[in-house]
Amino acid sequence: MRLTDQQRAVVTHSVGHARVAAVAGAGKTTTMVARVLHLLAQGVPPNRILVLMFNRAAREDFTAKLARLAPPGQALPDVRTFHSLGHRLTQTLTRWGVLAPRQLLSLDWQRERLLRQATLQTLQGDDAALEAALEVERLEALGHFCELVKAEMAAPGELYERLDFGDDTGHFVEAFAQCEALLDGQGLMTYADLLYRPLRALERDAGLRDRVQGFLDHVIIDEYQDINLAQQRLLAVLAGRQAAVMAVGDANQCIYEWRGARPDTMLEDFTATFGAARDYPLSMTFRHGHALALAANHAIAANQRRPDQLCLAAPGNPATRIETGQGGGRLVEALEQWRSSAHSLNEACILVRSWALSVSVQLQLLRAGIPFRLSREDRFVFRLPLVQALAGYLRLARDAGLLHDPAHLLMLLAQPTPFVARERLVHLAQRLADSQRWPERHDPLLAGLKPIQRRNLKRRWELLCELPRLASWPPAKLLEHVVERLEAEKILKRAAARREKGEEDVRLLDVLIEQAGELAHDPEAFIDLLANPVENRQDGILITTVHGAKGLEWPWVALWATNEEDFPHYSRDNPLNAERLEEERRLFYVAITRARERLWILHDGGEHRPSRFIAETAWQDCQAVCAALQAESEAPLEVASPPLVERYLEAVGRHLPVRAVSQAAGVASPAETYVIGGRRFDVGQRVRHAVFGEGEIRVVEGDPANPVIEVRFAHAGKRRLIALRAPLEILEGERA
Repeated sequence: MRLTDQQRAVVTHSVGHARVAAVAGAGKTTTMVARVLHLLAQGVPPNRILVLMFNRAAREDFTAKLARLAPPGQALPDVRTFHSLGHRLTQTLTRWGVLAPRQLLSLDWQRERLLRQATLQTLQGDDAALEAALEVERLEALGHFCELVKAEMAAPGELYERLDFGDDTGHFVEAFAQCEALLDGQGLMTYADLLYRPLRALERDAGLRDRVQGFLDHVIIDEYQDINLAQQRLLAVLAGRQAAVMAVGDANQCIYEWRGARPDTMLEDFTATFGAARDYPLSMTFRHGHALALAANHAIAANQRRPDQLCLAAPGNPATRIETGQGGGRLVEALEQWRSSAHSLNEACILVRSWALSVSVQLQLLRAGIPFRLSREDRFVFRLPLVQALAGYLRLARDAGLLHDPAHLLMLLAQPTPFVARERLVHLAQRLADSQRWPERHDPLLAGLKPIQRRNLKRRWELLCELPRLASWPPAKLLEHVVERLEAEKILKRAAARREKGEEDVRLLDVLIEQAGELAHDPEAFIDLLANPVENRQDGILITTVHGAKGLEWPWVALWATNEEDFPHYSRDNPLNAERLEEERRLFYVAITRARERLWILHDGGEHRPSRFIAETAWQDCQAVCAALQAESEAPLEVASPPLVERYLEAVGRHLPVRAVSQAAGVASPAETYVIGGRRFDVGQRVRHAVFGEGEIRVVEGDPANPVIEVRFAHAGKRRLIALRAPLEILEGERA
């Protein structure tokens, strides 16, 4: 097994805890396998080593590689996921009589039934609140809340107050208690309980901790940046004072904060939990070339919570090329070029920030006849209930006979949700299909509904009756009318217990209207696209989310819909703060580092501004540096960030003269003065921020119409701010 010097240092680590910072594509699985084989060769008994992997696929890959490279007949250590570790620990504590025996709820419908029962008990007697609380998405949000309570080992009330779960979720705290009572009474447990129950038992009983400690000499954990607090605390208990813990991961790839992960887990929290540790970098990526390695370094540079580590391209890596473009036409053209160069589409991948953004690319590929597959088949455009309903509104406008179809009426009455139980909607749809009249005020069918529920359902029926008279309207105008009359945006935001989910659904409306506008001349073609029963094509290009692509790579990658407000994701009601911007930037870093040979970063254009992240990559500079290195040029290059480029070149043992971009080149240098909205920004100027206090401008760079300002604050340290959005007051006449 050939190893780099950095990998060999990790493998031969001798005493104490270790923290291994591995960039994307650094060969950490190979390094961890070599580490285990080294320990075995040193005489460490296999049963004194525990290896923890993030998921089952990673565990199977690691186990297969370890078995292939181990000497014949060599006994191997335990390789587990956290869930399997918790399952084994639960069985042990149950056998000892510490935990009562419970059966695992392993199926989705079992978990949903539990959440439904808990909600019914919590809101018993409040029929109106129950109708909304029993919506599938609200039940999913309650399940997420319950899991997060256990992941963060937090008091339910404190967690609810700290996080924003949206409107109509005030019952979550009591519903958690009801869930726990049901689990206890019925002898059941969830996957989260596999860690939560043993950890609670161990933390409250020192004698019990003594019984489970002392069996391990070495613990190796992969993807350490993604573990939550419960996992970290359980590790600390099992390792005790004897076992040496080696954490392998990358704080720059921490993208599961919504599940309780934090970048600080890989940074300050590790030493706070386990004590002093030896730090090892794995900085060399074997995935992509200098251009993308440099772009990745630029992309993450603005984050404050990150390791001081560069990603370096190994010699012999592909000469990765980065391109940017606009719209579906450019994507289709790029894919056709890839296919024409003797490549297969199943070697390529399209990444999206959220599944709602995949709808537009699905429709673009359908129109172009390019086969594709989705990592989640339920996300095919024609299977989304909201899309089915909107297509149903369009069909009704062209076929008034559908007003007599109870199944069609039910679909339109149910989406977007009117916060009314489906059973009642079934009876209402049948009545309307038969009578073609809205029920009288005192009709039993409307009994128990709140006045607002009655009004909304009646307004929806009036809209359905109106639609056949609007058949001549183009689909985009018709959809805009439907969305406005239904107050769909307001409903979707209220229905989603997580703010981001509501915004994703609203963005889906925007995407559909935009796509309808592109086929304004052929409304039937647009309706057919939405109704197209497409299935996964194994020879097609994969579409998946950035979260779903974690740990994977492809020769050709396109990052779709890289627009402001989409990526990074924010809205007027959910503005970015510094912490969320860093999380979004880490997600972007993960996205672009999936590519080996070709990376396309595509934005929509029109009203959608390109994402700030595109400019932050300085991709053109990176391409130019890569070309100069290949040509062994000595001509000076002008780049936006000479210190970063120089540091990179020094680290890879290359030399290339670089200097800051001059004003004559049409790009602002870091020292240039900007006047934005009548306010003058230049280096050395004193400013006052509404939150961070007073500070001094150190750098002004980027888009002349909206630059990035780097300010050194007296009490908040260095911060990078967006000029047009930052609540800054210029302290006139004051310079450092």
